[in-house]
Amino acid sequence: MNKGRPIKPRTIRREPEIRQFSPRGRVGRPGYIDLKLEEFEAIRLADFNGHDQAESAKKMRISQQTFSRVLKNARQRLAEALIKGDIIRISGGVFKVEK
Repeated sequence: MNKGRPIKPRTIRREPEIRQFSPRGRVGRPGYIDLKLEEFEAIRLADFNGHDQAESAKKMRISQQTFSRVLKNARQRLAEALIKGDIIRISGGVFKVEK
């Protein structure tokens, strides 16, 4: 039984063409870090496109506070993957594609 409010779908522009990044040069089998599609979109808007958080939140049709939380989680996951040498998989999340 779920508790709390249901998660409002985040709006993304399109799904990424590349869904997985793998490190090279690591001995053994690397672990995985899953990056949700809305986290990928937050990174794309804020860090790649250089939009501020208010503008990015508006594009994703979520509050600025929610955007800030999604972006923080995305950056934390990416940092962990880079430091540990893990594979980054982009999938899942609660989103809808903007048409």
